[in-house]
Order: sequence, then C-alpha cells, then structure tokens
Amino acid sequence: MSASGPGILRRDPAAVARIVRAGGVVGYAVEACFGLGCDPHNMGAVRRLLRLKRRPAAKGLIVLAYDPKALRPYARDLPPQARATWPGPHTWLVEANPMLSTAVRGHHSEVAVRVTAHRQAAQLARLCGGALISTSANRARERPARSHRELCRRMGRGLDAVLAGRIGHLARPTPIRDARSGRLVRR
Repeated sequence: MSASGPGILRRDPAAVARIVRAGGVVGYAVEACFGLGCDPHNMGAVRRLLRLKRRPAAKGLIVLAYDPKALRPYARDLPPQARATWPGPHTWLVEANPMLSTAVRGHHSEVAVRVTAHRQAAQLARLCGGALISTSANRARERPARSHRELCRRMGRGLDAVLAGRIGHLARPTPIRDARSGRLVRR
C-alpha cells in the first residue's frame, strides 16, 4: 500500500482500520501526540513503519489495545499492577509471547503494551482486531507531530492514511514501566 499527499486524511475510523488490516501504515491521535501504527502481525507493514520512522528494529515498538484481552497474542502474562492502570496512559514492559516477532519486540524478551483510554485510539484498535502498533509520529531527533495536519505535512507521503482527530491532554509520551522491577524506563 502507498498513498501520498493531503488525500490520505480520513475521518472514518472504520475506513482507516480497513487500511491497517490490508497492510497499511497509518497515523492516528493518542494521549500526547500523533502515533504511527500498523497491524502487529504484518511484518511487511511493521518493517515499512520502522523505515518510515527511521527507527532501529532492535528498539522494539509498543502494542496498543482497547482491552487487556486483546494483548494475549503479544504478552505471556499481564501483571496486576499493569491491569490496575488500564485503561489509561501507562505503558508496561511485560514478558513477550515467545512467538512474537523481533520486529515488534526488538532485541528484548519483553514487549511494551498499553490499554489506552484515548477514545479514538481505542476505537481504532478495536476495529483493527483488538490491537495495533503505536509509536510516536516522528523521525529521530524530531518532536512528535501533535496534529493531523502536521503529520500529513511531515510524513504524509509515506503513510496510507491519517485519521483526523485530537490528541489527549498529556504533555509528554506515556511513561513506560518495567513490570518485573517496577523501574520507570521512560518518564
């Protein structure tokens, strides 16, 4: 899939979900910025997203879901401390399902997961089958896009769709905490 220019802006989450399910890479609003997403099971789409973002595959990506049950294919277990913060703007590193591709978890035994309370992002995840990749819409050393217009201007040529929407009220990306140690990995 590939599209370009301002014609990629969509207002219908169901249409954007169809693009994701067909292997597309999309932009959508999350808690603090716009994110880039794709189907976590489609390795071609994951690799394309990583190239667009210029992100090393070794780092790994976040899997965003609308419900904890949707994270079962990705995580071995969801600890109670993670479940207690969801839905909400809390990302947790949990033990990855051993079958999960390194394109998603990077060179780690953990995977970053979140059950979002952002209404539109949760709706998109549900329409995509339960979960999708979520990573900030920016390239290395750039600040993340905070509006769909900014995202279209910066990365539109590499995306198949951008879902028009508003980001949440967080000033910074969601904190990431290691579920085993409780250590804050990202503030």
